[in-house]
Amino acid sequence: MTKTQPTSKLSGWIAATRPRVFVASFVPMALAGVIALQDGVFAGNNGTRNVFFFILSLIGVMLLQTVANLVNEYADFYRGADDLKQAGQGMAIKKHGLTPQEVRNGAIVCGLAGVLIGLFLLAQSGPWLWAIGIGGVLVAITYTAGPFPLAYNGLGEVAAGIFMGPLVVLGAYYVMQPDISAEKGFWLCMQAFPIMFTTAAILHANNIRDIEADRSVNKRTLAVMFGIETARLEYKLLLAMCYASQFALVFLEQMPVTTLITLMTLPEARRLIGIIDTETNTLKLHIAQGQTAKLHGRIGLLMVVGWLAWLIYQQVQG
Repeated sequence: MTKTQPTSKLSGWIAATRPRVFVASFVPMALAGVIALQDGVFAGNNGTRNVFFFILSLIGVMLLQTVANLVNEYADFYRGADDLKQAGQGMAIKKHGLTPQEVRNGAIVCGLAGVLIGLFLLAQSGPWLWAIGIGGVLVAITYTAGPFPLAYNGLGEVAAGIFMGPLVVLGAYYVMQPDISAEKGFWLCMQAFPIMFTTAAILHANNIRDIEADRSVNKRTLAVMFGIETARLEYKLLLAMCYASQFALVFLEQMPVTTLITLMTLPEARRLIGIIDTETNTLKLHIAQGQTAKLHGRIGLLMVVGWLAWLIYQQVQG
């Protein structure tokens, strides 16, 4: 197996850390931010403090996502999961000249930085942050590593969707407002369901693209376990549940009606379903996977914009 040397180490680290996928961190944090804004969390005597905590939380989530990316890079290389891949995020060891030790050390450094931020926020917040923070660290590390790697046992989409959806939204809000009720915590998790489903769709599109490479190394993703036709059906279901859950939240008055501006993305969702449903070319499926991530970002952005528009409307009417 040959490695393509990068023009610099920097290009290798960019490939390994995958900054393009940080949209998965930005979207739930933006949702948590707009809900906090609606609830007046950024106002009053604690307003400046909460803005600072919010920024620290965003950095912490990005560090955890980076840990997951680097551990994934390291574990997939050693398990041989990258050997037959023709396209995909990362592959910095295989294609960009980073050594496994460098990638492992990078994961350790990012993990320690994230833990330090988490400990600081924990000291300023409440005990439930222990569960949320430890859960996030465990997901980041065990996604592809350890004796029971989640992504190798059909749990990748579930783990990523829950952590980069409800848990991030709940955790970011809780850091700023630790005295929330159980009912408020429940609805915060529910409000993150639309982006939970699109996060899972990104991972699932990735697994559809890599189905043959994953099968060759016994990486038991849902696509591998149930086959391509069921995998295609699951992709359609995940996108459908994104829109359906948002409709339900609007109906239950847990989201403003203006957030339904996300329906502008329906043509793009239908186009991507058409590609996933019919395409077998790995490179074209790779493009569709990247466009699924962009769809996730657009849905999140429009949801937040719609929510902000509602808040402005209320202020004007007020």
